[in-house]
Amino acid sequence: MGAENSKPTSENSQYVFAADAPVRFSNELVDSLQNSTQSDSTRSRNLEFQIQSRVTSELEKLQAQESAKLSTLSESLSAEPEPASDSSPSIAERIGDTLSGSEARAERQRQRDISRDSVSKEIGELKRKLGERKKLDQVDAAVGKAKEEVVACLRKNDRRPLDCWKEVEAFRREVGRLEKVFVEKTIG
Repeated sequence: MGAENSKPTSENSQYVFAADAPVRFSNELVDSLQNSTQSDSTRSRNLEFQIQSRVTSELEKLQAQESAKLSTLSESLSAEPEPASDSSPSIAERIGDTLSGSEARAERQRQRDISRDSVSKEIGELKRKLGERKKLDQVDAAVGKAKEEVVACLRKNDRRPLDCWKEVEAFRREVGRLEKVFVEKTIG
């Protein structure tokens, strides 16, 4: 039971067919093969070149077709009349208006006006809110001074940054003071 492998080995990766009768080639074929200047690599390069040229020509055809489609679409879009403005309703709206009556027309016009007015109001509200936003204020003078002291100390003691603990504590106090003021403004 364990004497043989469960998978066959791939020692014979090629299979040779044995012919019943001897195979003979014509002398012309043998001469043409022997006198041929092409090798396997040149034949493969030629084949690759033919494939690449065919792919390139097909891509050029597709690109030409797509550019033609794009130009016809852009021409058709530019040739279309401009969308009807609010003062001149479309044909479908006019047909619907004649069938439905004056009340439906008035309601449709009121909805258009409401939506236009509501959008313009929202835009105005957003502009007002953006205008009210605080601009970035200048850094508090005490915080700026404390920051510069920390930077100067660190530059002076570049090999021993722990010697700057006093300056760091002063900076933390100033930042804490600003945070407290901000929280009081926000809550109150």
